[in-house]
Amino acid sequence: MDKKEFETNEQLNNNATPEETDASANTNEAPVEAETVPAAAEEAVPAAQEPVQPANNTAADVTPEAVPVMSKVGGGNTPPSSPKGGKGWMIASIVLAAALIIVLIKPPFQKDDNSVAVATVNGTDITKAQLYDKLVEAGGESTLQNLITTTLVDQEAKKANITVTDEDINAEIEDLKTQFGGEDALNSALAQSSMTLDDLKAQMPLQVEIRKLLEPKVTVTDEDIKTYFNDNKATFNQEEEVQASHILVATKEEADAIVKQLKDGADFATLAQEKSSDTGSKDKGGDLGFFKKGDMVTEFSDAAFALKVGETSGAVKTDYGYHVIKVTDRKEAHEYTLEEKKEEIKKTLISQKVSEMSSTWLQDLTTNAKITNTLTDEPEASATPEASAAPEATEAPAAK
Repeated sequence: MDKKEFETNEQLNNNATPEETDASANTNEAPVEAETVPAAAEEAVPAAQEPVQPANNTAADVTPEAVPVMSKVGGGNTPPSSPKGGKGWMIASIVLAAALIIVLIKPPFQKDDNSVAVATVNGTDITKAQLYDKLVEAGGESTLQNLITTTLVDQEAKKANITVTDEDINAEIEDLKTQFGGEDALNSALAQSSMTLDDLKAQMPLQVEIRKLLEPKVTVTDEDIKTYFNDNKATFNQEEEVQASHILVATKEEADAIVKQLKDGADFATLAQEKSSDTGSKDKGGDLGFFKKGDMVTEFSDAAFALKVGETSGAVKTDYGYHVIKVTDRKEAHEYTLEEKKEEIKKTLISQKVSEMSSTWLQDLTTNAKITNTLTDEPEASATPEASAAPEATEAPAAK
């Protein structure tokens, strides 16, 4: 699963038309979040919404406000097309959907009686029928469309003997963690979408089934891989990065005092938690994660990249105050070859092609299915009996 597809599953609840989905997908490479019959098939297709922007690297997870030294100049080393291309159907608004499923599919009532009260306000009943109508109005149509789409895909998966295992789900989750820049970044994206990790896992089986159904239909040649590598070569190169922690204070005197404490054996992380004014990193012992030179203001980067792993700086002045910096790890620059990136690129191209195919495939699946939808189907016009033919005039009896 792609980070974009993760973001896009909100399409599931938007009941978009195929044209709308296709148009939006075109603005965002061929990525993600596919999730109507016609509308339902549509919502299972890549859409180009990006309500959450995942970080390209760990340092980028921290905003300039939280870490004053961040200049946010550089991006990460993720290729323009995300590592898995984007299948486009991940993250829906599940709370309403769950409520609708309860009422529409498994009503929690003992009686099959629309007049039964589900709540009472000062003696006035709110009936099951009123609740049903409001839930349908609030999103029942799109939720039912999504259930229809899910059922269609489940049926195809069953025909193909496709199963979704815990390993499949966990692999998708791990892939998302990598693409979002770590578990914390993924959890942050989930929180912005009012979701939990369990909510996300509940969305995964549909995505895995579609991928398993369509991947065998995809062909990626060595020439495709070579072309992609040459077109995106610069994005595969690894810039030099360091991982560092810092303690930010207002004055040089404070910074010098901290440097002395560290030389006397004080613990850096403990001092960061006690004294740093950077609220974004102090609770993590000042850790900023890995970053490239362009990710930080010049004075900070110059000082950090001049240190060896394990070394601590003196007071470093920036516009945000005075920093004491400790480098904890380093990644050397590396220029990747085609052979090193071949499998990654193949995976990307397969995902992109699956994303491109999913819209047409789901539309065809829907068109060829026998579907009844009482929320959207037009009621059949009652056959009006034809007017009775007027009795033929009889001849008057002949006069005798």
